[in-house]
Amino acid sequence: MKISFHTLGCKLNYSETSQLRDQYEKLGHEIVPFGDKTDAVIINTCTVTEHADTECRKIIRKIQQKSPNAFIGVTGCYAQLQPDEIANIPGVDAVIGTADKLKIDTLITDYSKRSIPEIIVQSVDDAEFAFSQSAEEDTRTRAFLKIQDGCDYSCSFCTIPMARGKSRSMNLLEIPDRIARLEQQGYHEIILSGINLGDYHHEEHTLYDVLKLIESLNTNARFRIGSIEPNLVSASIIEHITASKKIVPHLHMPLQSGSPSVLRRMKRRYKASTYRETLLHYTSLLPHACIGADVIVGFPGETDEEFEETYTFIESLPFSYLHVFTYSERENTPAAEYKDSVPMRIRKIRNARLRDLSERKRSMFYASQRDTEHIIIPESYDAITGLWKGWTENYVRCQFPADEHLELIPYRIALHSIDEHGLMKGELIDTPIINQRFFPLTIL
Repeated sequence: MKISFHTLGCKLNYSETSQLRDQYEKLGHEIVPFGDKTDAVIINTCTVTEHADTECRKIIRKIQQKSPNAFIGVTGCYAQLQPDEIANIPGVDAVIGTADKLKIDTLITDYSKRSIPEIIVQSVDDAEFAFSQSAEEDTRTRAFLKIQDGCDYSCSFCTIPMARGKSRSMNLLEIPDRIARLEQQGYHEIILSGINLGDYHHEEHTLYDVLKLIESLNTNARFRIGSIEPNLVSASIIEHITASKKIVPHLHMPLQSGSPSVLRRMKRRYKASTYRETLLHYTSLLPHACIGADVIVGFPGETDEEFEETYTFIESLPFSYLHVFTYSERENTPAAEYKDSVPMRIRKIRNARLRDLSERKRSMFYASQRDTEHIIIPESYDAITGLWKGWTENYVRCQFPADEHLELIPYRIALHSIDEHGLMKGELIDTPIINQRFFPLTIL
C-alpha cells in the first residue's frame, strides 16, 4: 500500500508523524510524498488556532482531488477535541485521538473507503508516555527527542491539556539509549522536546536531572532545550547550562504577554518582572546566547495600553526573535467567554508590529555575531550557489561556501557579514575539538 503523511502544528507533532512513518515502513508499506497519488493518507492535526482547523479541511479537499479513492485518517489534537466535527467532513474515513495516535498501524487494518467514518477517541486523562523522535525537515544532522508529553497547566486560552492529557515523561534510564541510537544514525544535534518540557518528571527526577545525565554521557552530540516555561527555568538549570560542554546557549521561553494584567487574565504562572529577571540572569552569564519567545496579540480585553506594555517590554530586552500569534477563540476555554473581544483588524495590526520588532531584534542579534567564531553543522547544500546552510550552536542561521561532498559533521566557522536575505555569511575554519565549550571566540 502507498501511504503518505501530513503534519500540522508543533515540532512534537512532526516527531510523532515521523514515528508513524517508520512504523508503516517497517510493515512493508511504501511511503510517498504528500500530494502524490496514494492509497492512504494520515493527517496529524493541531488545534492551537482556528487556522489549524481550517487548514485541516483544506488538506482533506486537496487529497480528494489528487487521490479520490484514498483512505483518509485524521489524528492529533483537533481529532481529540472535535472528532464528530471531523467525521462529518466528506471523505474522512477514520478519526483517531491522541491517546491512540502511535497505535494507528495496529488499530486500522482495513484501508478501504468507509460509508460511516470510524471514530477511535478515548480519554487522555490516563494516557501513558509514548516515545517518538524525528529529524528536522530537510536535514540529516538535527533530531527531536520527545522526553515529555501533556500539560497540567490551565492557561485560560489553551486547549492543549484537553487534547494531550496530563503531564507525563520518559523514564530517565531510557534516555541514554535513545541518545546513543540517534548518534549512531548520524545526528550531531539533539533537541529535547515536550509539550511542557520544563515539567519533566519521572519518579523523583526532573529536567535538571536529565541535563546532568546528559553531561555525564560519553557523547559528542550537542543538545538544545526545546521551548520551556519561564517559571520552570530555575537558577540551577541556568547555572548548569552556563558550565555545560553539551547544552547549547539557546533558550526559548514563551512570554505570551509583557502586560501584567494580561498575564493574569491568561492565568500564566509567572509575572513579567520575574520573566525579565530570568532572562537578564541568563544573558548576563551567556551574553552571546540566543533568546526566543512566543507572544499572543489580541487577547480578549487587551487595550492599546496593554499592548504597548508588551511592545515596550520586548523592545527593552535582548530577545533574538519572536514567534507571534494572533489570538484565536478556542471552544471550551475560559478566554472564549471573556468580554471585550479585540477586533480582528486590530489583532492583525498588532501582529504586524511585533513581527517587525522581531525582525529588528533578529537583525541586531545577528549583527552582534559579526567577527566571532562558532560551531556549525552543515545541513543543506545549494548546487546553484555552491553554498551550504546550517545553524550555529547559538541558533544563528548562516551559509558558507564549501565542497558539495562536505562531511556532515560539526565545523568551526568564522562569521563575518549578513547577506541580502538576512542570513549570516561565514567561512569554515576546521572541525571542532570534541566536547569543547560553545562560547564564540572574537576574531582579531
